[in-house]
Amino acid sequence: MNPTLAICRAQEARQRALAADAALANVKGVAMLAAAAWAKEAITAERREQRRARRDQELLYAPSLLEDRMFSENPDRGFADPGA
Repeated sequence: MNPTLAICRAQEARQRALAADAALANVKGVAMLAAAAWAKEAITAERREQRRARRDQELLYAPSLLEDRMFSENPDRGFADPGA
């Protein structure tokens, strides 16, 4: 399961708060590294959510594409998006 943008930003803020309240330098350093990792994951989550929104918008206005996606010779496989 992929974390959402909201979860990533909340975790980033939590780690930054932990770093701000930390008395020990190593705890502060680890929390800042974790915050940076969550910030990077948030960028990925934002892109992923934008792709999903764009795909959903395309399918909304192109019913034939939706019908094509409903039929698959390999239902256990995902679909390749030509624009991605």
